[in-house]
Amino acid sequence: MAAQEDGLRADARANRDRILEVARKALTADPETPLSAIGKAAGVGQGTLYRHFPTREALALAIYRKEINALAALASTLLQEHPPLEAFRLWCAQVADSSAMKRGVAKLLQGATSEDDERETYQQMLLAVRSLIAACETAGAIDRDANADDVLMLLGVLWQIPSHRGRDAQAARIIALIFRGLGAEDEPGCLAGP
Repeated sequence: MAAQEDGLRADARANRDRILEVARKALTADPETPLSAIGKAAGVGQGTLYRHFPTREALALAIYRKEINALAALASTLLQEHPPLEAFRLWCAQVADSSAMKRGVAKLLQGATSEDDERETYQQMLLAVRSLIAACETAGAIDRDANADDVLMLLGVLWQIPSHRGRDAQAARIIALIFRGLGAEDEPGCLAGP
């Protein structure tokens, strides 16, 4: 069997990915979900689970990294498929959607992330925001000289919104305010909601 770039065999990679997907859903719904329940739902034995993720914190960190990798990669995909401003808005909406995952693993991440982890994930997100801003500036969709660090800091607010009935509407309003600050035209209905 050919080895994957991370050194895992294809079957081990499939197990790891399945565990991460099941754990993401489970920990988002209930951060106290036992690892044994996650392993069972993923269809793997405890040995396989602990070989990949020896602690809950290691599992939470892997979920978080996978989410950040996906968000960072999504920026270029959206820019290929949509006009820049629409791509940026869609990306921000996905950041808001990922906040449930972040809340689900937040306590576990507090002790699991190192400064290097934080720096690496921040840089990935910063590069994504920079590419989206540059495309929007080139298209004349936002004002020039937007600061990617500032925009990313503002987007971080989306991960702080607690779960409640009006959460999605609140996230949409915050995103609309960010784009208004960037000089973008309002999207029809973007400030709607309770």
